[in-house]
Amino acid sequence: MTFSIATSKHRIPLLKNYLLLFCLSSFVIFWLSTLLGTTDLANWFLENTLVIIFLAVLISTYKKLQFSDLSYLLMFIYLIMHVYGSKYTYAENPLGFWLQDFFDASRNHYDRIVHFSFGFLLAYPMRELFLIGFKFKKWVSWLLPIEITLSVSAFYELIEWAVADIFFKEQGAAYLGTQGDIWDAQKDIFLAFTGAIIATTLVSIIKKIAKK
Repeated sequence: MTFSIATSKHRIPLLKNYLLLFCLSSFVIFWLSTLLGTTDLANWFLENTLVIIFLAVLISTYKKLQFSDLSYLLMFIYLIMHVYGSKYTYAENPLGFWLQDFFDASRNHYDRIVHFSFGFLLAYPMRELFLIGFKFKKWVSWLLPIEITLSVSAFYELIEWAVADIFFKEQGAAYLGTQGDIWDAQKDIFLAFTGAIIATTLVSIIKKIAKK
């Protein structure tokens, strides 16, 4: 059984998909720079385990599963944001400190931005997967990205708890990046959930306007 978002006539060999090659090569270069410049090597590997799995799945399934250029671009932006956070740990991210000073915030909010971006940037690729790839009904393809964002965010917080409290206790504080907020996990889940709702709403509005 062949599964593809692109039709057989529109599938592009990986080496001829220039936008994807640019995103992939740029990401690998930036990724390596975060490894070489990281302030916490153990945390870097913990943060990037899922990135390695995600990229491996995307590359290994490319012949059968091809997203639109927009989806690849959104995934690229999200991954860049995530690995930039892993370079310094989320709680010690320089951009987060700059934003904290600029807005006179009470904490480094870089982790909040990335959690929001998880829902905001990845909802569209998920919608594309369900609508065009799996050929689900439109209302299902609108709803599933929101539901999956909520469930994956909650599951990820459970993974963080297990890693920080059971397997790698010495890395716990750096990996979690709670910065003393006892409601950090709940806020992260809510932000990702909100991001997915906003993204799907915007796409829906844009598509309705385009039809007029």
